Amino acid sequence: MEDKSKKYMNPYLAGVILGFVIMAAFFFSGEGLGGSGAFKDVVKTTVTTIAPEYSLNTHYFKSAAESEHSPLKSWLVFEVLGVMIGAAISGAFAGRLSLKVEHSPNITSRKRIIFAILGGMLFGIGSQLGRGCTSGAGLSGMAVMSVSGFLAVGAIFGSGYLFAWFFRKLWI
Repeated sequence: MEDKSKKYMNPYLAGVILGFVIMAAFFFSGEGLGGSGAFKDVVKTTVTTIAPEYSLNTHYFKSAAESEHSPLKSWLVFEVLGVMIGAAISGAFAGRLSLKVEHSPNITSRKRIIFAILGGMLFGIGSQLGRGCTSGAGLSGMAVMSVSGFLAVGAIFGSGYLFAWFFRKLWI
């Protein structure tokens, strides 16, 4: 059996490459990295297309309903698609591309999927309350030496450690 632990990129090298990717994003688009904006654009356009009357009467969707903005004009949508395609290619080259549910032997696959969906929903709500996702607030904020970026990363890791203790039974 092949040792798959040797197929991960060196984390220090990955960090340096990520730094160059963030600099390139600022240089070419004038914006940092972030993923939640892409999903927000797609959701707003979908709701506006399916229920235009509702969109015009709802403050959150009204701006999307009144404009001709398409998610295909947002570079963030292509960034997220690129991340997904890149992850699939990387997984294929590393021999890690398979459909399976990773979980602790103490829980079922179904429970793991339910908690993953709940976590994703909470992340989506949090990204809206925080006006951006962790990559936008933390990585891009720190790249421009923003105090809020450093505070965001501290809050992200601090809350991650705190909640990991409470939910550790889901993966240990």
